[in-house]
Amino acid sequence: MKKLIYTTLLMSAMLLFSCQDLVDGIDDNPNDITIADVDATLFLTGSQLANTSASLGHLNRIAGMWSGQLTGLSSLYSNIYGYSISTAESVGTWGRIYIGIIPNVRHMRAQLPNDALVQGIAKTLEAQAVGLGASLFGDVPYSQVNTEEVDDPSFDNQMDVLNSVISLLDGAISDFNSAGSGRNLDVDIYYGGDANQWKAAANTLKARYQMIMRDYNGAYASAQSGISSASDNMQHIPRGDASVSAGDKNLFWEILEGSRTGDIGSADSYLSKMLDPAAAEYRGNAKTDETARGAYSFVDASGGANNSGIIEQYEPQNIVSYEENQLILAEAGARTSGFDTGLGHLNEFRAWLNGGGRLNSNFSGMPYSYEAYEAADFDASGMENADGIASDRALLREIIEERYVSGFGEFMPFDDARRLRKSDNDLSVPFPLNTTAASAHPERFPYSDDELNSNSNAPSSDPGIFSKTRVNE
Repeated sequence: MKKLIYTTLLMSAMLLFSCQDLVDGIDDNPNDITIADVDATLFLTGSQLANTSASLGHLNRIAGMWSGQLTGLSSLYSNIYGYSISTAESVGTWGRIYIGIIPNVRHMRAQLPNDALVQGIAKTLEAQAVGLGASLFGDVPYSQVNTEEVDDPSFDNQMDVLNSVISLLDGAISDFNSAGSGRNLDVDIYYGGDANQWKAAANTLKARYQMIMRDYNGAYASAQSGISSASDNMQHIPRGDASVSAGDKNLFWEILEGSRTGDIGSADSYLSKMLDPAAAEYRGNAKTDETARGAYSFVDASGGANNSGIIEQYEPQNIVSYEENQLILAEAGARTSGFDTGLGHLNEFRAWLNGGGRLNSNFSGMPYSYEAYEAADFDASGMENADGIASDRALLREIIEERYVSGFGEFMPFDDARRLRKSDNDLSVPFPLNTTAASAHPERFPYSDDELNSNSNAPSSDPGIFSKTRVNE
């Protein structure tokens, strides 16, 4: 792994400059360029693009299928929808983490040790990438990657990796505090160098990984300093030319407009039924009208041109979001501080939805309503407790359903399904969350085929998608 990383980094720098040593006998050769001669911040945009692809690409769509939010209709996605997946499907995401992100952000840190803003951004991106890898795959290489001494890094314990990620985010948050408000940084395509936005995102990421580890006290504390407005979301914001079919567009739109037309959509998924007023699984009630959000969230498999909602060609895609942060506050708050705290945060989020949050202009004129819930709605036989379970459990169920709906397009529903299958099997929800011992749902993604074949310290074979990772054992 190490040789591949360093070779790729060097080639990236060399693409920017001419070949060296063109003329013998000249001491000062202007073409004799090394990586150290390149402005280190120029590595940031590429790292962020790799992060975008890892967060929103192929494995994200598979997680959506395995969470009951998308349906694989044909070809490759039909096979994967039926749990037939090879190690080749993870090659792209694995490479973006270990080649596209980690070596580049560490190079920035090494070259700019006194730049608090760059240090914080680099640490946040590394934590985000490695945390994603650990959550999706389980044990992954980390402590020995990107070092001169080790060619084949060992696979570290998933729990150790997640704890290291949280420590790295603590360091990033400290850096952002030192950076003040930041500065204008054009190469930063997420936040333009705004240290306060980065700090909020780092806190939400920290809360994300604490939720995965079921550290609900820690998650609640971190989320209180997390993203507090949708305007601060970390997003892929498409900026491509409307006259060109390819290029910088919504990543899901791109595949449906290209080779995967007809292969994947949301028709007949649990999510589409939950948001369809005509379906038996509809989650609406006297205070909740999901008509507009159901239409906005629908993915038409027939092609990108038929999608004007969540995957419209210029619709931003969330990577770290207000939606996630607010619903961490709701769930973790309910678990640690009680019913009233959880309900308060949920109602804050519903007020945002009631103001048109999570809709674009194509759907904001359709019916929707998210009135505030009252405690009585969760009492036995109340609006949100028809089966008469304990009121605090009924509230948690509603929060988890909201996380499922609002997390569409992110890994949150897949992370939740695995986390809650272990500890909350009394919460009956109409999507793949709770299962009997005889019924299996995927617990992880296969390791990259390239890593299995090239790293002597990799497992002799992939443990399979139904093997629980350590955090969910």
